[in-house]
Amino acid sequence: MDFVSDEFELLAQNARDAGLDWWARPAVQRVALTVDGHVVSALAWGNTPPRIVLLHGGGQNAHTWDTVVLSLLATAPGLGVLAVDLPGHGHSDWRADHDYQATTTARTLTAALRSWATHQATVVGMSLGGLVTIRLTAVAPDLIRHAVIVDVTPSAQARRAAATPAEQGTVALIDGPAAFDSFTEMLDATIAAAPHRSPASLRRAVLHNARTDEEGKWVWRYDRHSEHGDFTTLWDDLTDSAAPMTLVRGGRSPFVTDQDTAEFARRKPGLTQYLVPHAGHSIQSDAPLELAAIIRTASQDGAGD
Repeated sequence: MDFVSDEFELLAQNARDAGLDWWARPAVQRVALTVDGHVVSALAWGNTPPRIVLLHGGGQNAHTWDTVVLSLLATAPGLGVLAVDLPGHGHSDWRADHDYQATTTARTLTAALRSWATHQATVVGMSLGGLVTIRLTAVAPDLIRHAVIVDVTPSAQARRAAATPAEQGTVALIDGPAAFDSFTEMLDATIAAAPHRSPASLRRAVLHNARTDEEGKWVWRYDRHSEHGDFTTLWDDLTDSAAPMTLVRGGRSPFVTDQDTAEFARRKPGLTQYLVPHAGHSIQSDAPLELAAIIRTASQDGAGD
C-alpha cells in the first residue's frame, strides 16, 4: 500500500522549501519498460526526449531528484529529464538474485536508455548511480555526452567500511531494520540518521521510499543487495572512457577522499571538479540548487549535438 495517493502531490512542497516559484505542476509522468523480463520504471519530465538522465544512489529512488529537476525546469521549462528507478529500487522490479552491482545494472540501463533517450544525454549518477554511470561511459559511450559523478569513486566500498554509522548518514539505514511497526518509527530512524536535514524534507523522502507489506509493516521500497561488492575494477573503466566528466564532492561526506579525487583526475585528464562545502553524501538533498547549477553547466558543454 502507498501512503501517498498521487506521487507528484508533494512537488509544491519541494519548490516552496527550495525557494522556487510554483505556478503549476510541470509535465511529468511515470513510464516503464521491460528489459530481460524485469520492469524498469522512471519519471519522465517534460514532453521532449531526455537531454539529462538522473541515476540515484543505493537505497534511494527517482524522487530524490525532484527539487533538482524543479530547479532545472525553472530556467528551461521545456527540458526533457529522465529520473530512473534503478533495478531493485522504487517502482522497478527486484531481481531474484539480488544482484545490483554496477556492471549488472549498467547492462539493464543500456537497453532502457537506448529506448528512452533518442539523443546523447548528460548522465548524472550519485553514489551507486555514479558507479553505474562510470560503467556506462565505458560500455555504452554512444549514450553519454557528459557524465556527472556525484560524491563517489570506485573506492567507495573502502570509504564506506571506514566510516562510522553517524558519518554514513542515511546510507547506514540500508543495513538497518528492514521493517517498522509504523511510519512514524521509520521516519524517526531517518531523522536520527540525517539530523542536519529538515523533518519535512525527510518526511517526503520516506513517503516516496516506503510502503506497507502484507502484514501491515512499513518496509523500504528497495531490495537488499546480495553483497556490496568491489567496485575497484571501475577505475579501469574511467581510464578507458572518452566521455567528458565532472566530479562533484560533498564537503561533509566521508565517501570521497583527497586521494580518491587525485586518482580520479589522474585517470581522467580534463576532469571538472566541484566541492559543495556544506553538503554531505546526498548532495541532491543537501544542496539541490547548487547541484542543479552544476548539472546545467555540464549539460551545456558540447550541447550542439
